[in-house]
This record gives sequence, C-alpha cells and structure tokens, in this order.
Amino acid sequence: MLTFLLTVVLFLALVFLIPLALFKIKLARGIKRQQKQHAAFQAPELDTSPGVSSLTVLPLVEFHAAEPGLATEAGVSYLVTAGDTRILLDVGANEKGEHPSPLLANAKALGVDLNTIDALVLSHLHRDHVGGVPEEKEKRFSFSQGPFSMADLPVYTPEPLIGHLPQGCRPITVTEPREIAPGVWSLGPMGRSLFFMGYIEEQALAVHVKGKGMALIIGCGHPTIEGLLERCAALFPHPVFAVIGGLHFPIHEGRIKVGPVNIQKLVGSDRMPWNGLTEADVQKGIEAIKTTGATAVGLSPHDSCDWSLDRFRDAFGEAYTEVQVGRPITLAGHP
Repeated sequence: MLTFLLTVVLFLALVFLIPLALFKIKLARGIKRQQKQHAAFQAPELDTSPGVSSLTVLPLVEFHAAEPGLATEAGVSYLVTAGDTRILLDVGANEKGEHPSPLLANAKALGVDLNTIDALVLSHLHRDHVGGVPEEKEKRFSFSQGPFSMADLPVYTPEPLIGHLPQGCRPITVTEPREIAPGVWSLGPMGRSLFFMGYIEEQALAVHVKGKGMALIIGCGHPTIEGLLERCAALFPHPVFAVIGGLHFPIHEGRIKVGPVNIQKLVGSDRMPWNGLTEADVQKGIEAIKTTGATAVGLSPHDSCDWSLDRFRDAFGEAYTEVQVGRPITLAGHP
C-alpha cells in the first residue's frame, strides 16, 4: 500500500511540478529579456509639436454597453478620432466566431463606416484584440469570420503578422516609437513576460491635444501603467491629461474564466500564480495616474473586474468616465 501511495505521489509530482518548473524557467527568461529591453531603450528624437484640437474615443467592442442591443464581449476595439484622422485600435475578440462579428454589428448599429478609417493599430497579438483564437495562433487578425475587405489600409503592429490578412490590409511592423498620423504616436513596442502566455510586445497610442497635453489610449496595459507613463514622459514634453483603456486588473473576478478559475488573473502578470495581481497593484496604478494630474480617466472592463472599476471611480470622481460600447468619450473639442 505504501509503495502504491509513493507511486501516486511521484506521478502527481511529475505531472504538475515539472510543467510548473518549465513555466517558471520560461517566465524568468522572459523577465530577463523584458529588463534588457527596458535598459536598452533610448528615446528617439521626435517632432512632438504636432497636435490636434479635437479627440474622441468611441468603444466599438467592450465588455459593457451603454445601451441594449449592442454586442458585448471580453475584447476591445476603439475608434479614435483625432482631428481629421480616424484610427481603429484593435478589432475585438469575436469569441463566438460570428459573421458579422461584434465589431461589424456594433459599427453598423452606431453608424460607423469602417471603410473610412485611415489606419488600424493592433495593440498586441492576443486573441481579444485580433479577432479570435486562430488569429492569435497564426499571428494575424480578422474583422469578422466572413468576407470583409478594406482599400489599402495600413495596419500598425508591434510584432510581424505572418498569417493571411483581410484583403486590402497593408501590415507595418512598429519597431520603435513613431508618428502614426499628425499628433498621434505609437509609444513603440514594450515587452512583458506573462505566466503561461509567454512574452508579448504591446504598443499604446499617445495623442497630443493642443493646450492640454497627451492622451494615452491603451489596449490591455500589459507593460503596466507605470511603464507606459514612464515611456510617455521619455518621449514627450507634454503632460498626460487622459488615460483611457485596459490596464489588466482582474483582481477578484476575471472576464474570462474556466469553471471557477479566474484565468485572466493567472495568465496576465509576470508572476507565478500564487503571487499574482493584488489589490495593492490597483492602488499603485491609481497613484501613478494621479501623479500626472490627469483630468480624464476611463478603465476598460474587458480585462479589469468590477471591484477594480469601483476603485477607479472612487479615486477619480468627476474625472472618471465609463468605457462602454456606444458611449463616446470626448477628450477635446465638441461632442
């Protein structure tokens, strides 16, 4: 009997401990790579004088909606209108593999013609931002699981796209901070090592609004809000006045779960599962934003739990804005 029990214990150790050890080694290597990238970064000389006088962010895909009838999911797609330029940030998750996708359905319901956008920016190549699981695996993206084409659309991505792309899309790999349009910049790829999901490069948008400063528009926030603010300060002489988007704070209830397991919390940090994200991390993020004096803050619910959203609402009061499908966030100019 003792021999049998020892065999069972040994078997369980082999099944669980060895894979866990391999994940830990992979995570440690990724963290080292992340630290090396950070240490090597040198801010390029940019002409940061161009700016816009109007800026609106319209969520087309999110976890919550402003009104019934709009599709919701744990994905992100924002239409960013900066002056005369219309930029789409990410294309959602299309969790059910639908056609039309939540992105196309919501765009139609809200009167948005996606064929009029000037550029697509992919924050990073995770499934909830590129249109699904196959897209993530094949390093590509899709607007929907059916025919949808564009006319010579530049697609800015922090990692090379190698899979089949929608007709008319022209991929451009972003290797450093660069101007996307007048007054609109990519902060450049920022690496983060994540438990289970591995190393990921993510970029965020920074928009210079004349007379106000910089607005950060973020997909998932894997580089952390502290890292994003540091990068922005290194690139621009203008203060940050707005932070809108995902910061990945699924502290108590994630939006993506397997049974009772909060998968988002487990896989979305550079820590082992038992040392995962905490309430203290949310408070640190809030304090980092407060130091900027930001007058507009909106936390995406797609990768942050309701508890985290409540903390942000309490912390920023009238400066806080809900990030919901169909609810325009006007950061400058008239609604």
